Amino acid sequence: MIYTSHLSITDKQPGSMRFRAECALACTGLLQVTPEWSPFPVHQLCSRLAIKLKRMITTLFGSSEPEKSDPKPEKNLFDRMRQAVTRTRESFSARISDIAALTRAVDESALEDLESVLLSSDLGVPTTTAILDALRDRARHQAIDGGAELRELLKQQLIAILSAPQQVVAAPSAPPKITFLVGVNGTGKTTSSGKLAAWSRAQGRTVLLCAADTFRAAAIEQLEVWAARSGVEIIKTRQGGDPAAVLFDAVSAAKSRSIDDLFVDTAGRLHTKSGLMDELDKMRRTAARLVPGAPHEVLLVMDATTGQNGLQQARQFTQSAGVTGIVLTKLDGTAKGGIAVAIARELNLPVRFVGVGEKMTDLLEFSPTEFVDSLLE
Repeated sequence: MIYTSHLSITDKQPGSMRFRAECALACTGLLQVTPEWSPFPVHQLCSRLAIKLKRMITTLFGSSEPEKSDPKPEKNLFDRMRQAVTRTRESFSARISDIAALTRAVDESALEDLESVLLSSDLGVPTTTAILDALRDRARHQAIDGGAELRELLKQQLIAILSAPQQVVAAPSAPPKITFLVGVNGTGKTTSSGKLAAWSRAQGRTVLLCAADTFRAAAIEQLEVWAARSGVEIIKTRQGGDPAAVLFDAVSAAKSRSIDDLFVDTAGRLHTKSGLMDELDKMRRTAARLVPGAPHEVLLVMDATTGQNGLQQARQFTQSAGVTGIVLTKLDGTAKGGIAVAIARELNLPVRFVGVGEKMTDLLEFSPTEFVDSLLE
């Protein structure tokens, strides 16, 4: 809706609050500037407001300009994963190497030392216990020949746990494929939405973003910045709007344009907030009504730095939201990357992507083998 000013010329004093408010509305396009505004520098004031607003958004979320490719040769997946888990490897791998070097015959003492290392890397008690039980069982049937073999058997155990969860992602009979990103505030949902859009585009697919987080202040503006940086379009509404309504518009637009992937950034919520969970259910029904089988994926975004605390929260969340996979963010910022193993075993969900930095391309498709090899190289 466009509003028109009805104040008289004498009421439009440049220092008045009403004048400044109408300047702001004119700047956003919500106020129609009529001829009687001509004696005042409205457009000049609007320009200044727009510049300040752009600077503020850039400071908060980075430049909206598309990212330029790095002239340096791009690292392969193993090198990038290895760099991401540097902090975990420095503590985990070094201590495993110490155990391997000092162990000639694997006995209970060596396994207790290994238990301490696994727990300190945030694998958690249930996962650590399962790994040690498997190693003890192997030792009973066939002796473990020294530390080198223990290291290799540990690697096999970790890869098996990470590879075990299998979630069949239903492919839509016709585009778009709809993916919800869910979780609590502060985990990086909006950033991950933008990075996923860039990742999908790099696969040669067409992409649309839906700004369905209408609750958090500046969430829509943040996603707009990521949309501009990744070169994709975005469907949005005003802050406080109905998320299901903007989702309806986004799905309709994606269908009419034959878009391959629609990524939906949802509001941060706790499983205990019944109102917000009901809102998520409404969005699921809206998507399913427009595209059979939608949402085809529901990715829970988790912050790796929260460790076991985040895992407990996620365990309760997945029971309510129909989660199909995990996006593990900030993996480069923690020394407890073993949380990825705990997630796979205790939530029985695959880790689909890991965030390893701030750049648009710093979202990697997760590979259990590459991850474990990076930890125990």
